[in-house]
Amino acid sequence: MILVGLTGGIGSGKSTVSQLLASHGAVIVDADAITRQLQAPGQPLLKLIAERFGNDVLDSDGSLLRQKLANQVFGNAEALADLNKIVHPAVGREMARLIDEQRAGDNVVVLDIPLLAENPRSGLSGVIVVDIDPELAVGRLVSQRGMSEQDARSRIERQTSREKRREIADWVIDNGGDLASLESQVKLVWKWMQTLEHAGPDAGNVIPPETSK
Repeated sequence: MILVGLTGGIGSGKSTVSQLLASHGAVIVDADAITRQLQAPGQPLLKLIAERFGNDVLDSDGSLLRQKLANQVFGNAEALADLNKIVHPAVGREMARLIDEQRAGDNVVVLDIPLLAENPRSGLSGVIVVDIDPELAVGRLVSQRGMSEQDARSRIERQTSREKRREIADWVIDNGGDLASLESQVKLVWKWMQTLEHAGPDAGNVIPPETSK
């Protein structure tokens, strides 16, 4: 298994890059997608969230009202910490299971993690960072996701800096252009990914903060 980390700030287009890599043959382990699956109606994780934050964060059909939950946790360090304690271990276990399924094979596996710079992983074959000017990211979040400019800027500011993400990159994809430019870059990075060394037996594990400094 070749195991490559993929990260980028909100509004960078990381999900589009992930989809393009999948079309080339990469196996995607997507932290956000796993989180959504585990927070689906009827899942034990969603029950724990409702017990902590109240049934107001659930819709009438039992689905999670993400914006209501976000309103409770963003700007509230204690609430955010509680949410992370509920969500992160479960997501981590599922990601580890999916990686283990691929470990003995020859596939190129992409570990798609928004907060890879904040939570580094061991033994990766390489790291790709999708980079974009923050002002352009704000514009895309407003026009494509319907966020207010204030909300978009606040979310960007809460993530690690653009510079720190670039520091961990083995390959930077510039998503400041159009889709054709992005597709061209992904073709090049796909060729590069296939030349990387296979990952070690512990690749993909979270590096404890004290050893990642």
